[in-house]
Amino acid sequence: MKIGLLSGYSGKVVNLEMDKIKMAESLGFDSVWTAEAYGSDAVTPAAWILAQTSKIKVGTAIMQMPGRSPACAAMTAMTLNQLSEGRFIMGLGASGPQVVEGWHGVAYGRPVTRIKEYITIVKKIMAREAPVEHQGFHYSMPYAGEDGTGLGKPLKSILKADTSIPIYTASITPKGLEGSAEVADGVFPIWMNPERFDVIADPIQKGLEKSGRTLKDYDIAPFVTCIMGDDANACRMFAKGMMALYIGGMGARGKNFYTDYTIALGYEGAAIKIQDLYLSGKKEEAMAAVPDALVDEVHLMGPKARIIERLQAWKQAGKDGHVGSMLIAGASPEAMEVIAKEML
Repeated sequence: MKIGLLSGYSGKVVNLEMDKIKMAESLGFDSVWTAEAYGSDAVTPAAWILAQTSKIKVGTAIMQMPGRSPACAAMTAMTLNQLSEGRFIMGLGASGPQVVEGWHGVAYGRPVTRIKEYITIVKKIMAREAPVEHQGFHYSMPYAGEDGTGLGKPLKSILKADTSIPIYTASITPKGLEGSAEVADGVFPIWMNPERFDVIADPIQKGLEKSGRTLKDYDIAPFVTCIMGDDANACRMFAKGMMALYIGGMGARGKNFYTDYTIALGYEGAAIKIQDLYLSGKKEEAMAAVPDALVDEVHLMGPKARIIERLQAWKQAGKDGHVGSMLIAGASPEAMEVIAKEML
């Protein structure tokens, strides 16, 4: 199993922990991942990290597709991959309607359709077999809208062909997982219980069958928060805050993918309660309502011995082919050493 490090979102001031990233590289971590929401972008930190490392791969988890055209994303990926001698990984996501329409100012549209169109165009650009043409629901190349000039022409990238760049998507809905497995190289299913692959197995299998591939050709890479400390309850609180935000606040009632995913993991009552509390402005109560059992299933929390014990389930998931990468968030240097020693 491969291990990656999540660098996370930046707050008001961009702060990349380069010492920690270089430590991950020295420990044998395979990758480090940047992120974006509506503050710092994911690409600039990725370039910064690539420029200051020599072995570790750097990916975006995620680049928001509605915020940049497929051609822009392909140009970025191909440029960074050349400059880093093949160390860039493209992670894409549709984001959510609040961010897409509220921040980027474009229609949310059809997220699964967007993923398929976007990756299809990106792969055409990277392959450089012919000038790129595409007419779909979201993207028109050359542009064929009534407000266009009619002067657009199909173009081929100036950069040499590069089909080596892995493409991942952030997906947790059944249709999203199926679409990802059909066109992408891997998926970030946000959290995952390594013992409950069945929750995501069917749609992934459907998508892989459409692409003529098997699970061996596809990397399932969940985010795993690791907080090591003597007080397991205190350790869980960091993860609970983030989980309450996603389950309760990342979407409207009835339109929250993370709520639905938590229900699928077996926590229907808790998921509904968390959302009710969060949308009522009771964020601390929503955080407290996140079950300890759920946190322990999808993350690594508590004393060193407890974390080592839980890592055995992740090891088994790797052997079974159900998880290809663990992307670690929040880990202290000491915890990173424990994970590297146990998993690498």
